[in-house]
This record gives sequence, C-alpha cells and structure tokens, in this order.
Amino acid sequence: MRATFANVSTLSAAGRGPEDAVRFRAVFTAARSADRAEFLADCGKFEAEPAKEIRTRKFTLAELEEERSMERLRRRHRDLTARDVFGGPEAAEAGERLEQSAAACEDYAERVLAVLHQAPER
Repeated sequence: MRATFANVSTLSAAGRGPEDAVRFRAVFTAARSADRAEFLADCGKFEAEPAKEIRTRKFTLAELEEERSMERLRRRHRDLTARDVFGGPEAAEAGERLEQSAAACEDYAERVLAVLHQAPER
C-alpha cells in the first residue's frame, strides 16, 4: 500500500530580526488557539447529545451514529496537533477533552447495547 499526498508544501520562514520570530510565533500560536477553542466547543456539543439521549432514555441503534462524529473529532484533533508545531497552551486540554468525548460515546454505546440485549419480558 502506497500513500500519496497532494498539495503538500513545506516552508521555512525567517524574519529580519529576533522580533519577527517572536511575532511569527505569536500569530501562529493565536491561530492554533482559535482552532483549539472551536474544537473544544465542538467536543461540548458532541458530549451534550449522548447526555440528552441518556436523560430521555433513548437507547437506539440509530443514535449510535454518534460514533461517526467521534471519528470526525479524532481526525480533527490529529490535524490540529499536526499543525501546532509550537505546542500551543490548549494542546493538553484538547487531548483531555477528546478522551472525555470518547468516554461519553463509549458509555452511551454500552448503554444502547445493554438495552438491546435485554431479555424480553414475558
């Protein structure tokens, strides 16, 4: 199996002085921080959905579609991590939040499966 990459560019940037390097890093880190803030908000939205289904006791296979959303969150986290070459301050929090989202998804999936596998009452 061979991986192919399209539209990949590698850049090397240097400023005219030390102040430029500091400013470049600050601008880059601010952009990644904004990306992480959006990611954290998406994790919150993701976690709210299974919590609502648990409150309303809605345990159906259709609701397990959340696992697809979980995969999107994982991909997004990988992409953010790959772009964050300076290791922004929210990196650890985003990783922890991704784990919380995964745990919420797994907990809900286990609840759905438990309900679906209960013996029917006679």
